[in-house]
Amino acid sequence: MSHSEQAQQSQPVRAATAAFIGTAVEFYDYYTYATAAALVLGEVFFPSSNHFLSTMASFATFFVGFIARPLSGAVFGHLGDKIGRKKMLILTMFMMGVATTAIGFLPGYATIGVWAPILLVLLRILQGVAVGGEWGGAVLMASEHAPKGRKTFFASLPQMGSPAGLILSLLSFRLVSSLDHESFVAWGWRLPFLASFILLVIGIVIRVGVNESPEFERMKKNREEVKFPVAEVLRTAWYPILLAAMATTIGSAGFFFTNTFMISYVTTYLGMSKSFILDCLFAVTIIQLLSQPVSALLAERLGETRFLTLAALLCMAAPYPMFMLVRTQSPVLIVIGISLAVVTLSAVYAVIAGFMTPAFPTRVRYSGISIAYQLCVTIAGGTTPLIGTMVADRYKGEWLPLAVFFTILSAISLIGIVGLGRYRNGKRTDETGAVLAN
Repeated sequence: MSHSEQAQQSQPVRAATAAFIGTAVEFYDYYTYATAAALVLGEVFFPSSNHFLSTMASFATFFVGFIARPLSGAVFGHLGDKIGRKKMLILTMFMMGVATTAIGFLPGYATIGVWAPILLVLLRILQGVAVGGEWGGAVLMASEHAPKGRKTFFASLPQMGSPAGLILSLLSFRLVSSLDHESFVAWGWRLPFLASFILLVIGIVIRVGVNESPEFERMKKNREEVKFPVAEVLRTAWYPILLAAMATTIGSAGFFFTNTFMISYVTTYLGMSKSFILDCLFAVTIIQLLSQPVSALLAERLGETRFLTLAALLCMAAPYPMFMLVRTQSPVLIVIGISLAVVTLSAVYAVIAGFMTPAFPTRVRYSGISIAYQLCVTIAGGTTPLIGTMVADRYKGEWLPLAVFFTILSAISLIGIVGLGRYRNGKRTDETGAVLAN
C-alpha cells in the first residue's frame, strides 16, 4: 500500500481527532467565560452592592453571546456548504481564540468605566459568532469522513470536545481560585483567558492537516450545490430544523444548568465555596467524558431513536435525586447527584449530532444542522442560567421549582426526538441513510 493510500485510510480517524481537539479548544474558551460569569465578571465589570443584580448582569452578557449564534450558524452554514467545511473550522477557531485572549487583557469597570462592560459585550458577541459556526463544521468533518455504519459514533467524537473543554476550564479556574479573593478579582481570573492563545495555536495546527470532507468534495464534483443553501434549507427543511432544535434542548441547556447555574446556586444559597463546587464539577465532567462514547456505541446497537427516547425520559426524572443529593453538601453525594443528570443529558448530547445530520441533504447540511443547533442553544441554553437565577431568587433557593424547570427542558427534547425519528423514517434516503433532496 502506497503512502498516499495509507494517509487516505487514516483520514477518518484524523478528521475525528481534529474535530474533537478543535471543539475542545472552542468549548474551553466558551466555558471559561461561563465559569467566570458565575464567579467574578459581575464584580469586575458590573459592580453593585446587590449581588443578585451583579450576577444577573454577568449572566446577561453570557446570554448576549448566544444571540449571535443563529445568525452566525446561518452565515457559516452558507459558507460551509458553498466553499467547504475545513476553511470554516480554521476561521472560527481563530476568531474564538482572539476574542477569549482579548477578554483576558480587558480592563475592568474601576479602570475604564462604562467602556469595560461595552467592550466585554462586543468580545462576547465575537465568541458567539465563532462558536456558532464551529459546531456544524466539526460534526460534519467527523461524520462525513466516517466509515459506513459508524457515523453515529464518529459524530459523537466532536461532542466529547464539550466535556474536555470544560475539564480544561475547570482545572484552570481551580488553580486560580485558590488565590485570595483580592488577587483573584484583580488578576487571577484573567489567566485562564490568556491561556487560550496557546490552545488556539495547537488547534489550528491540527486542523490544517485534515482533508476536506469527501461528501462535500463529491457534491462539488457532481455539481449538486445550490446558490443559497440557507434559503434552500429554510424553504425545504424548516420542519426538521424545528424538530432538531427541540431534540437538542436538554443536551445543550442541561449543561449550562448543571455547570454555570449550579455554581451560582450552591455558592449563593447553600454556602459552598467556589473551590469546593469546582472540584465536584471536575469529577462529574470526567464521568461525562467517559460516558459519552459509551452512549454512542449503545445508540449504534439499540438504534438512535430508541436510545435517545430512553435517555430523554431519564433526563426528566434526573433533577429530583440530583438536588436532594446536592443539598446534603457531601462531596461524594454531590458528585453522584450531578452525575445522574449529566450522564443522562450527555447521552442525548453525544448521539444527537449523528441523529440530526442525516435529516438534511449534503448540499444544505452545514446550514441545516447549524441553524437547528444554534437556534436551540440561543433560546434554551443562553436563557437557562438567567431563568434559573430568577426562579431561585423568587422561591428563595427552593430546589423543587428548579427541578421542574429541568424536567420541562427534557420533555421538549423528548418531543423533538420522537418527531425527528418519524420524519427520517418517512423520507427517501441514500445508502448512508441521509435524506435525499426533493
